[in-house]
Amino acid sequence: MLAVEPAPLGRVADRPVRSLDAVQVLVADDLAAFRAFFHEAMRGKSGLLNAVIRYVLAQKGKQIRPLLVLLAARASGGVTQATHRAASLVELLHTATLVHDDVVDDAERRRGLFSINALWKNKVAVLFGDFLLSRGLLLALDAKDYDTLHLLSDAIRRMSEGELLQIEKTRHLDLDEATYFKIISDKTASLISACTAAGATSAGASPEIVGALHTFGEKLGLAFQIRDDLFDYGLEDVGKPLGIDVQEKKLTLPLIYALREASPKERRDVLALVRKKKTGDAAARAVAQFAETKGGLAYAQERMLELAQEALDALDVLEPSPARDALADLTRFAVYRTK
Repeated sequence: MLAVEPAPLGRVADRPVRSLDAVQVLVADDLAAFRAFFHEAMRGKSGLLNAVIRYVLAQKGKQIRPLLVLLAARASGGVTQATHRAASLVELLHTATLVHDDVVDDAERRRGLFSINALWKNKVAVLFGDFLLSRGLLLALDAKDYDTLHLLSDAIRRMSEGELLQIEKTRHLDLDEATYFKIISDKTASLISACTAAGATSAGASPEIVGALHTFGEKLGLAFQIRDDLFDYGLEDVGKPLGIDVQEKKLTLPLIYALREASPKERRDVLALVRKKKTGDAAARAVAQFAETKGGLAYAQERMLELAQEALDALDVLEPSPARDALADLTRFAVYRTK
């Protein structure tokens, strides 16, 4: 009997975009089990540590990364205890990187709330981040989840290297498109691809399926980051100040393309605005207008949709299922979201 090829998931814009809440409903029980597992994994042995843990646990984020782990497992074999461990490992390591990022950036707020370093100072924040990293490592090692640990450890390595490369390029403002994609692949897509590959691994999927879901996560992560970068140019009122990337001397895809299309004088003038010690709102608006006029926004949107389509195409190897459809819906949500 000939195997039947799964039906392609179509184009990115073929279906209405479901809300994130609608996607989460599919794995509501799995998410509840993950949260219980994650809370247990976070338990500490000192009063100060538990105070910080309670503060972090009270801040309920979107939990997109654990959601990706659970959906990938569902789509490729089924959710297991190893899946809950993988989702918890992802959340522990991701939270650790956010805590350390706030220290590095001297950030006092995250998602509108005070950061750990703002409330307990840098020393406690760094040590708490270290605690989360060690808990994640022990969680995987104790259960002998070596493949999952390898995936996540490699993602953290890539995230660190991507951040350092961005710092290096920010100093010189010489970022080209290939380097931009290298940075966002390492900083953003590496963890998302590790999530989807870890989910498939936890379900006992074949190497082919694990590889396809790793590719899906990589493409999704790239498209997701370009969407974030486009918000910086005032496409929607999302609460992110206009030009915050420009003020931080970060060149993203819309501006990289616009500078490539500009005359030498236009390029010098725009880079002079970016190089200012303090880039004010007027300068940020001028840079945004330049990027739009030179086609940078349109180009970035086109590349984003191409990558989202490549993510959908990677799912074609999976058998049709509600979980596969939910992963496709998450892809559409990532590129059409307004915040």
